[in-house]
Amino acid sequence: MSDMILTLNDANFEEAILKSVLPALVDLWAPWCAPCKMIAPVIEELATEYEGKAVIGKLNVDENPGIASRYGVTSIPTLIFFKDGEARDHMIGVPAGNAKKAIEDKLKDIMD
Repeated sequence: MSDMILTLNDANFEEAILKSVLPALVDLWAPWCAPCKMIAPVIEELATEYEGKAVIGKLNVDENPGIASRYGVTSIPTLIFFKDGEARDHMIGVPAGNAKKAIEDKLKDIMD
């Protein structure tokens, strides 16, 4: 996993995401999830490209079920886009077509 991606958990989620002055993208995933593995390289690219402009993090739902439950996550991968401490948008699964563009478009929307 890229050094630019925060490893999120129940202990650091509030400080890293909800109190962040930057917009944030959280990838809720699990190691056994094939679609999660498919989307991982896209998340890594975005983390590098948006360094200093957005917080990009990954949260393992098997190890941190409380956060997943709090946001009603029932399928993974789920991407949640945060701004000013609030979940503003989300995506479930791997977007069809150009996944990077679809995710980046939502990220840019919350940055405006």
